[in-house]
Amino acid sequence: MSPLDRQHPPEPGALRDFSFPAVERRDLPGGLDLRVARLSRLPVVSVVLFLRAGESTLEETRAGLACLAGDTLEGGTRRRSGSDLSEALERVGARLSVSTGWEGTSVSLSCLAERLEEALPLLVETVREPAFPEEEVARARDHALAGIRQRAMDPASQASDAAARRYFAPGVPYARPLGGTVASVESLGRGHLSGYADAFYRPGGGGLVVVGDVDADEIEAMASSLFGGWAGAPPAADIFDVEPAARTRTLQVVDRPGAVQSEIRVGHVGIARSDPDVFAVTVLNTLLGGAFTSRLNLNLRERNGFTYGVRSRFSLRSRPGAFSVRTAVGTEVTAQAVREILAEIQGLVDGGPGQGEVEAARDYVAGTFPLRQETVGQVAARVVELIIYGLEDDYHDRYRDRIRAVEVEDVHEVARRHLRPAEAQIVVVGDADGVAPGLEALGLGTVDVKAP
Repeated sequence: MSPLDRQHPPEPGALRDFSFPAVERRDLPGGLDLRVARLSRLPVVSVVLFLRAGESTLEETRAGLACLAGDTLEGGTRRRSGSDLSEALERVGARLSVSTGWEGTSVSLSCLAERLEEALPLLVETVREPAFPEEEVARARDHALAGIRQRAMDPASQASDAAARRYFAPGVPYARPLGGTVASVESLGRGHLSGYADAFYRPGGGGLVVVGDVDADEIEAMASSLFGGWAGAPPAADIFDVEPAARTRTLQVVDRPGAVQSEIRVGHVGIARSDPDVFAVTVLNTLLGGAFTSRLNLNLRERNGFTYGVRSRFSLRSRPGAFSVRTAVGTEVTAQAVREILAEIQGLVDGGPGQGEVEAARDYVAGTFPLRQETVGQVAARVVELIIYGLEDDYHDRYRDRIRAVEVEDVHEVARRHLRPAEAQIVVVGDADGVAPGLEALGLGTVDVKAP
């Protein structure tokens, strides 16, 4: 084959060697789990302080409180205003950011390694001495409410939120939007945030990850000094059972009169991050809808021209998240797209995958894994996963070997176990008059039409 022959794709190259950086583990006073990985190729450092302060611990009436507290955390401390804190960070060339999810809150710091001794105390002050000024709380609350209202008008967000309510039973935190609802967020004030921080911003069950041009002994000494006297653990979280909203297939159309496009979601409850099937499921999802060459994309995009793209995903959390397929198609082909999505899922359950596509999927996952560990921040994020989900210390070292050990029969087995087309919850946000008759004709069940 000529090197300029465009009729045939090039053969994939050999998988290159890759070793995840060595991580040293230490225990700090107060129960904080310290992990340090030395990467000396650049004189920079990334720090992540993870706290067990996530949305899954909250009742529905307080949904959004953890996110709002995280969003307001940079608004000032008992020593400095928000602007003073920003200036102090700028003086040492550091950047601070906060993100809150279902599992907890991560406070991240990045700076040159030589400035860490000056920058790290600012992170500690931010977490241990938050002031939650009234004006900052009001600003963050207004911003959160604007985002919630925007989601209610965005078809893609409407579809995802409606699908979550169909996947998970009422009372399961994952059935609601991560940032809460208008009703829950409107009632939150400074007192709620201060009380939440006092209770949940504690070292127990949390971790401190430091990655970069650093020495583990020096980091341990620095952290022990800065976090000395910080003690306690957040309130014990209720272990909720993740139950599906239904065990039979349902179809719902959220009506958007006149819409020329439909947002489609098809899915059900999936698996937890700790499930031993996770490696085979990763390969399964890659060949189903997790890559451009997946079955779903080759069908809906390349063969039928229904969409620009379609993806499937297993949301891996400490408790079982959702398996979901998502795409957007024209109103006139909505029913056909739903039919093809279910056919591809059923085809994997019944017939399993082919040898070639399993090899391609596992090589893709193993081959791209190092690309997600190129920066100190990316490595730090991977190390934090060890703490969040209680994974083995060598989890990332062995990840590619575990992926490459997945065989055809493994993928077929997890497809039969974790893909349940007969229980699929189908949500379409689009013009009901244009899509409901076609969906009814598929014979999948009664179509429930809901006003937006």
